[in-house]
Amino acid sequence: MLRFIPCAILGVALAYGAVYALLWFTADARGAADKREQTVANGAFRLATYEEFFDLCAAAQTSEQQLTALQTELDGKPSADREERIRASITAVTASRAESINTYNSKATQEHRTAFQDARLPYTLDINAKETQCAA
Repeated sequence: MLRFIPCAILGVALAYGAVYALLWFTADARGAADKREQTVANGAFRLATYEEFFDLCAAAQTSEQQLTALQTELDGKPSADREERIRASITAVTASRAESINTYNSKATQEHRTAFQDARLPYTLDINAKETQCAA
């Protein structure tokens, strides 16, 4: 009876080794499936991503409207102090617009988000365009 103990220990060790090897070899496939479940199969993620593209595009358009209003005020020959504040605001709003566009473009290139970008939205936004078009 005692002579079978080493064989039993070896059998248990081989079983553990086989399970570990199986888990190690299937890690990539299981990871991909988990990622897919967290993104594609997650309704909240799909909806949030869909709306996020619209929000980012609208943020760029809002910045453009603010820039137009600031430029109109600047064209009205304000006082030197007010002109300085308007120019500072124009710089800040221009940076905010660029950030919105860059974030939109970055997210548009992410494979797990692209599937949820509305077909009416442009694939990317042009930072050099005078006006941003959000829906076709």
